[in-house]
Amino acid sequence: MRRIGRGGAASATGRRRPDTRFPWEGLRDQELLDLRLCDLGLKLEGTPLEDRVRELHAELARAGLSIRPHIWLSTDWFSPEGVPGFAIPFYLAHPRLARLERQQMLEVEGGNLGWQRKLLRHEAGHALDHAYRLRRRKRWREVFGRASTPYRPTYVPDPGSTRHVFHLYNFYAQSHPVEDFAETFAVWLRPGSRWRRTYRGTGALKKLEYVDELMREIAGRPPPVRSRERPDSLPRLRMTLREYYELKREHYGEEDYEVYDDDLLYLFSDDPSHRRRKSAVSFLNERRRELVSLVAEWTGQHRFVVDDVLKGMIHRCRVLGLRLAHSERESGEGAAVVLTVHAAHLWPVRHRELFR
Repeated sequence: MRRIGRGGAASATGRRRPDTRFPWEGLRDQELLDLRLCDLGLKLEGTPLEDRVRELHAELARAGLSIRPHIWLSTDWFSPEGVPGFAIPFYLAHPRLARLERQQMLEVEGGNLGWQRKLLRHEAGHALDHAYRLRRRKRWREVFGRASTPYRPTYVPDPGSTRHVFHLYNFYAQSHPVEDFAETFAVWLRPGSRWRRTYRGTGALKKLEYVDELMREIAGRPPPVRSRERPDSLPRLRMTLREYYELKREHYGEEDYEVYDDDLLYLFSDDPSHRRRKSAVSFLNERRRELVSLVAEWTGQHRFVVDDVLKGMIHRCRVLGLRLAHSERESGEGAAVVLTVHAAHLWPVRHRELFR
């Protein structure tokens, strides 16, 4: 997807955008981090995101649905309860901020066209739920569970489950009943989706069939909830970008590094006779980028989470004084396995109360 540059740019649909410049575009990262979110002066209008919103509204119209969620910029993707709309993270509205997000978090959620479309359909599912109060229906609760179920800080997904659709990474439909509904709706809404064939003979198909039945029922009906509220919209947020990233890293971070000790002691050696061998710290630092990319691809986990786990492993290797016990090839393979096991276990539920 092509985004606005300093000299203006064509959007993903080919239309030219205004040549909008911001005084903070040329700031170094450390200077930019001291800016407050409310002082960025960003708007959704006039960015390629506006085209993505039009696409979403067109998909809803083709599905026969009357709802057109209102959308605003905030700190994350979220749809507040009781509001038939949702927020998009501010960093997607400008390439300079997207670069800062990548530098701080190692990835940009929704940073490409396909990913954005998936997230928009997912959040539209939440907005639809709020607009029509779907979660209050007895049949909805029977199919998806109770929306009042507390969110868990983390969850361990079952990759082999056939009771949930697979739409967003990390098997997100398994994290909570309302996420299960939003993911199922997103799969149902996607143009050209062959969900009947894809999920034939699974429990997920029954959920999709229920969503299909439900959408036919509400098709053409105006939603009873029509609030235009925009909680935590960007102009209201007085935290600095630095504070924002401190909170975000704390939310996704892992602090109890001693949990890696048993695996590290099996993989590496603390035997004094190996003191002339390469240190495990040096070895893992040399392969850090390679390991993070590999494990993030394998697991679908956030790069920041994978990198944080690896930093914890490196820290414990330093404390324990570990050195290579096997060849570099074997040590590299073993490190990838250990990193995968620990990173895949940390699936933080992306509950949108973090910055509220």
